[in-house]
Amino acid sequence: MKITCSSAELLAQLQTVARVASTRSAVQALSGVQVAATADAVELRATDMEVSLRVPLTADVERPGSAVLPARLTLDVVRALPAEQVTLELRPSDQDVEIASGAATFHIRTLRSEDFPPLPEPGGDAIVEVPAAAFVETVTRVARSASRDETRPILTGILVSASGRELRMVATDSYRLSVKETPLDRELAGSFEANVPARALQELVRLVPQGGEGDEEAVLRVGVRANQIVFETGGAILSSRLIDGQFPNFRQLLPDSYEHELRINGDEFTDVVRRISLLAQKNAPLRLAFREGEVTVSAQTPDVGEASETLPVAFTGEPFEIGFNPEFLRDGLESVDSGDLILKLISPLRPGLIESADGSGFLYLIMPIRLNV
Repeated sequence: MKITCSSAELLAQLQTVARVASTRSAVQALSGVQVAATADAVELRATDMEVSLRVPLTADVERPGSAVLPARLTLDVVRALPAEQVTLELRPSDQDVEIASGAATFHIRTLRSEDFPPLPEPGGDAIVEVPAAAFVETVTRVARSASRDETRPILTGILVSASGRELRMVATDSYRLSVKETPLDRELAGSFEANVPARALQELVRLVPQGGEGDEEAVLRVGVRANQIVFETGGAILSSRLIDGQFPNFRQLLPDSYEHELRINGDEFTDVVRRISLLAQKNAPLRLAFREGEVTVSAQTPDVGEASETLPVAFTGEPFEIGFNPEFLRDGLESVDSGDLILKLISPLRPGLIESADGSGFLYLIMPIRLNV
């Protein structure tokens, strides 16, 4: 293998693919990036056996072949290269790859190619093309609610459903629940439902081009198999295993009715919660005290300090106080589009619901914290 390419592009693509390389596998090759060159194309590949990523690299191929290089070291070397062009050449007899750029030359030992698994090809039993912008926006609205607790793997995923003219994603860690239903401009030619690891979808969000001309029309090609999902976007291919098991029925978790339904300026309320949360440390709750026409947001941490701020709201009825995890409440508020939001409450010990006032299809259910009077 011998290829020549732009140092800047090699760095950009290495930074993208290296995020997927394993940092804790006993198989050393999984901590590497495979450089695979055919006569007319070059790919960089990485996998941790759960998520796999293949990205294209524009390069001149002098000699086809492949090699697996340690991801972190190679990334650091390429970042430090002195010239605009770089040549990578596999030297089989020395079991290394020569990286030459300007007057600098590096020889990096390769990892065992035999231990690097073949990565999934595009396609699947069901193939659906989804608007990329809508998919990314939906992921970003719900991803914070996915659990990071590996002992409950079902909750580390996001339930993705696509059919007709709707895309829906649901995530929960059992303390809060996010649901986003996104209407689509055109009917989908196919449908699927899958519990996809949140980490895989967050990597996908980074892959989809953002802000460029024509991005609104970009499509994401999704292939679903029995235990795997494959995404294609902009020449990159990301695949992930699916999570086995029954995802919670989110509709059963939503209360049938609420005692209070309050319309609040979302930006103003979020700013207050951010400020007062600074004094909710060491697992201290954020308190919302409702009285006629107002809510007082407060926090107190022993040996640290306390803070409070009052906002006008259209509250009527018996005063009550409810407590929330400050980070969870902040996540929910920040996931709502700018503008007004609807806060629905029942009692201090029942979950509260945050939703967009514009009917954009976003719901955020959050469990309260029992307060010590």
